[in-house]
Amino acid sequence: MNKILVWSITAAMAGFLFGFDTVVISGADKQLQELWGTSDAYHGIVVMTMALWGTVAGAILGGIPTNRLGRKTTLIWIGIFYVISALGSAFANDPVTFAIFRFLGGVGVGVSTIAAPTYVSEIAPAKDRGRLVSLYQFNIVLGILIAFLSNYLLRNTGAEPWRWMLGVEAIPAVLYTFFVFFVPRSPRWLISKKKYEEAEKVMKIINPDEDIKQKMTEIKEQSEVKLSGENIFLRKYRFPLLLAFLIAFFNQLSGINAFLYYAPRIFEEAGLGVSTALLSSIGIGVVNLLFTLLGVFLIDRLGRKQLMLFGSIGYIISLGLVAAAFFFNWGGLWIPIFLFLFIASHAIGQGAVIWVFISEIFPNHLRASGQSFGASTHWVLAAIIPALIPYLFSTIGAGYVFAFFTFMMFLQLLFVLFIMPETKGKSLEELSEELSFK
Repeated sequence: MNKILVWSITAAMAGFLFGFDTVVISGADKQLQELWGTSDAYHGIVVMTMALWGTVAGAILGGIPTNRLGRKTTLIWIGIFYVISALGSAFANDPVTFAIFRFLGGVGVGVSTIAAPTYVSEIAPAKDRGRLVSLYQFNIVLGILIAFLSNYLLRNTGAEPWRWMLGVEAIPAVLYTFFVFFVPRSPRWLISKKKYEEAEKVMKIINPDEDIKQKMTEIKEQSEVKLSGENIFLRKYRFPLLLAFLIAFFNQLSGINAFLYYAPRIFEEAGLGVSTALLSSIGIGVVNLLFTLLGVFLIDRLGRKQLMLFGSIGYIISLGLVAAAFFFNWGGLWIPIFLFLFIASHAIGQGAVIWVFISEIFPNHLRASGQSFGASTHWVLAAIIPALIPYLFSTIGAGYVFAFFTFMMFLQLLFVLFIMPETKGKSLEELSEELSFK
């Protein structure tokens, strides 16, 4: 189990870079707009969210290298993309060059949401799978916290602090790329490529008490189905496809990425000063980390569905209060407090569950493609929604934006209650049998 934990943590470090890369831009937000004199629309769509468009491309296409090159090789390339992106964006002198390098980092993020959860789900024993795959989400929120903290500490560094904020990401990116060379390849991927001897060695480490020959035969039988040219859009996979779409759809319609991208701006809209807004952002990172830890602890005990239920109710309460605070001009620390509750609800619900759940519901030979579909849905919305935030805040106002997010979380609650199945404690092969129509 110790080796599996080390391998899982190493692969999940891609999540740290995902979290850091996604949020580090928030500290540079207003500096870049003032430096390059861009309009709200140009700043939102090109400068701030170009990384997210890269993430969309990575999520759509990431299933290809994950299947062909393998989970491990893809994870190595993700690290290389992050290093290039961090250094390139830090040295950029115009918005177009900056956007290109941010796009490359986004590609790394998008592919990591496929390769890392897929890899960990395939090396994890069923009883620990939720906890081990959710280490990816834990690393995401750790990266978010470190990015907020880094932005705060570097806010007065040099004439252009934003260059330091973005460039420092190269350090963890190099470390991650080095460590991932030492993890084994996924046994289920190896079996799909008929590399049985290597797969057997890894399987013996993962499940030493199991009949390895029988388990490999079971995995082989599912892998061989791919010879018939199956894809995730066949009618028999309609239910897992719907599940992947809905959980990703509701994840972003909570407003989570819009909030993480513009946390300092939202706090300033609520009347806090610049330094206080950056400091409040660190508080968001701490709350996110603590409640993600709680989610990781509970996901294999209470199950995915129960955590989603808690999160949905918390979303509705917190987002409703944030909307009310903007409508009725509640000053002081009310909005930060309500947003802390929002982040806690996300961390213990959608945050802990989404990547675990999507990595479980598709059969072995279609897992990377299914993960790609779910991640693509997630990231298309994650690109569109933050891009609209500066415009929506300046036109209809923050109150109406948060009221809309509240309504969408009522719909998520209905999805959890009436559609979402429980997946805890079942092998990937069992879930494939249960969720696919014959």
